[in-house]
Amino acid sequence: MQMTFRWYGEGNDSVTLEQIKQIPGVTGIVWALHHKQPGEIWYEEEIAEVKKQLDQYGFNMDVVESVNVHDDIKIGLPSRDQYIENYKTTLRNLAKFGVKVVCYNFMPVFDWTRTDLHHKLPDGSTALFYEKNLIKEDPMEMAEYILKECKGYTMPGWEPERMAKLQELFEAYKPVTKEKLWENLKYFLEAIMPTCHECDIKMAIHQDDPPWDIFGLPRLLVDEASISKFLSMVDDPYNGLTLCSGSLGANPNNNIADIIRKHHDRIYFAHIRNVKHYENGDFSEVSHRDCDGDVGILDIVKAYHDCGFKGYIRPDHGRHIWNEQCRPGYGLYDRALGVMYILGIWDILDKIEGKK
Repeated sequence: MQMTFRWYGEGNDSVTLEQIKQIPGVTGIVWALHHKQPGEIWYEEEIAEVKKQLDQYGFNMDVVESVNVHDDIKIGLPSRDQYIENYKTTLRNLAKFGVKVVCYNFMPVFDWTRTDLHHKLPDGSTALFYEKNLIKEDPMEMAEYILKECKGYTMPGWEPERMAKLQELFEAYKPVTKEKLWENLKYFLEAIMPTCHECDIKMAIHQDDPPWDIFGLPRLLVDEASISKFLSMVDDPYNGLTLCSGSLGANPNNNIADIIRKHHDRIYFAHIRNVKHYENGDFSEVSHRDCDGDVGILDIVKAYHDCGFKGYIRPDHGRHIWNEQCRPGYGLYDRALGVMYILGIWDILDKIEGKK
């Protein structure tokens, strides 16, 4: 297992590389070019600048999150072929700098969806929250709320340029059924797989968050059955998963540890996040500590350990604690606590097996 930490770049993150360097066990930075719009080519000189920044602290840049997929590819428009060619060019450019895994998603219109970015928890901290009934309301209202609460930070999947065309996007997606979206995902993957082999870059899809249809938009990667369908649909070792315990864990029927044990050989990147369920269908993100949530963090980490997981792991969304002013879900303190909790579990499992 290789521990990583997501960083949004200089001038776009309250957390610095110097601070991340002081978190024991973190060897890699999960990065992206957040100024790039979906469909644009990532150029070598832009990637080189990030490498220069990470090299100063001895971090690898093996994992990129996200090279976002253009909507025309998801919708299946004739223009998708040009955007796929741009994607291939980006992959080739990333390979020149040693990138090994690209995390992406195939969610229509919205990326992750929450209704409250600063929901107060009983301990006084705040966290991302999903209120089920609010999702039945106007999507424009939710988009305006998210953009306002971003406090000037870029939010992947919530780019102001895309949100300004929200009504147009909803109209464009009207003909896209769940079956059609599956077809378009297959088309995209089959088109880029030869480039992935050429570049030795693994594609690792992130599950839909939350794992059910919202605002009438179809969601694909929501449970074990859909993950099995996805992996068999394009049965290629370069087609794999970013397994997110928080996204899948929003549905209490998903057993994350079982999914890990079944598909561990196709998991290249792991997001570990804890979620607390409420009886009415709402859920809140909470600390990484197992007993604070309902996804089974101890079982999840043990499943990775039992399977000899050699891929990349990062603590996913954290609470906002100790009055930290930060990007929603991505402060320093609680994610650093998450790193230490995950590594603590891993270390004791190693010791039990006589590896330490």
